[in-house]
Amino acid sequence: MRPTIQFVLDSADPHELAAWWAETLGWEVEPTDEAFIRQMIADGHATEADTRVFRGALVWREMGVVREPDGPGRMLFQLVPEPKAGKNRMHLDLHFGDEIRDRLVGRGATFLYTETQGPFSWHTLADPEGNEFCIT
Repeated sequence: MRPTIQFVLDSADPHELAAWWAETLGWEVEPTDEAFIRQMIADGHATEADTRVFRGALVWREMGVVREPDGPGRMLFQLVPEPKAGKNRMHLDLHFGDEIRDRLVGRGATFLYTETQGPFSWHTLADPEGNEFCIT
C-alpha cells in the first residue's frame, strides 16, 4: 500500500496560517464538525479550552487543516508555543510563475531572495509566520 502524505507546519496561529495557505494554493480550509466537537466536550473527552471560534465557526484550538479540493493534498497547521528559530530544513516548492511573487508579498509573505542555477531560477519567500517556500 502506498502512503498518503500530509504536510505539517508548526504555527503560532494555526487557523490564520491555514486560511493564508488555502488562499495561496487555491485549496480549501477543511471544515470542522461543530456537533462532533460539542459532543466530545459533553462526553468529557475535551474542554471548552480545547476550542476557539474562528471566523464564526467552532474549531479545535490547536490545529487547522487545508485540503486540495479534488485531490489528496492536505496540510495541517499545529499550534506550538515557541517561535520559529532558524532556517527550515524542509520547504515547499510551488510552481506558480514569477507573477505571483508580488501578490503573495502583498498578502503578508516576505520576499527573501532570488537564486539561479544554470537556466533555472526561483524566488524564496516566507509565509506570514516565517516558514520558507520557493516559487518558480
